[in-house]
Amino acid sequence: MTDPAPPRTLPRSLLAIVGMIVAGLMLRLVPMGLPGAVVKHGGSVLWAMMIHAIVIMIRPHWSPGRSGTVATIIACGIELSQLYHRAALDAVRANWLGALLFGRVFSIVDLVVYALAITIGALVEHMLRRRT
Repeated sequence: MTDPAPPRTLPRSLLAIVGMIVAGLMLRLVPMGLPGAVVKHGGSVLWAMMIHAIVIMIRPHWSPGRSGTVATIIACGIELSQLYHRAALDAVRANWLGALLFGRVFSIVDLVVYALAITIGALVEHMLRRRT
């Protein structure tokens, strides 16, 4: 189902994606004295919200619920793929960029974090659409 609200603009989506990437990299790479759980799960929250923003950018007319559902399926699918090990796939995950994009070790907690983060993102998107 599509939402009749005006589509999000490409610049707005790109700005959100770049902002989440920068914030996530800073969280993971810049020592800020934050607790490890904040660094770990904060990065997971930003990664999941970035997946949601990418879905929004690709399908701007989708409702927030639909884009959130698809983003959750993608994020959880990537997390579940960490249970599958082949040499070529593990080589990608061993690389710094591959680890940031696809992770290395499966965590059931990440599935919950992704679902909650994307739900929050979809609610924010819904509120933004109501304002326009």
